[in-house]
Amino acid sequence: MRFSPDSASAGEHRSAGTVDYRLARRAVLADFRKGRLSQSDVCDAHPELRRAAQLCSRATTEPCPICSDHQLVLVTYVFGPTLPAFGRCVANLKELTTLAKGARRHKQPFICYVVEVCPGCSWNHLAKVFPLQRASSE
Repeated sequence: MRFSPDSASAGEHRSAGTVDYRLARRAVLADFRKGRLSQSDVCDAHPELRRAAQLCSRATTEPCPICSDHQLVLVTYVFGPTLPAFGRCVANLKELTTLAKGARRHKQPFICYVVEVCPGCSWNHLAKVFPLQRASSE
């Protein structure tokens, strides 16, 4: 019997090089619930991240683990050789696909960072990092 990262993901497809931060998230939430971290320690989203969460995020159905009053949103940033040094905030799948084509053209993967954010209480946590690569069938 072989173990691979994909076998632990309950059927979700994960590309090579994906780093998932669910365990780190669980540790932070456990420390918060035990009183080791205060709400101000974990609800500290930068104003630019909060703005991105309002303007160019993807909604989820998951409630905020801190306040439970709002649904989390996902903000995706992409960094690559032809992008600005501060990266690019991606608003939709079409834009991500266009960037993937550029990554293929430069023969370097662009790197995506997906951050979950609560627009209400400012909870934020890096959810995953992965290389953006254009699918070979395109």
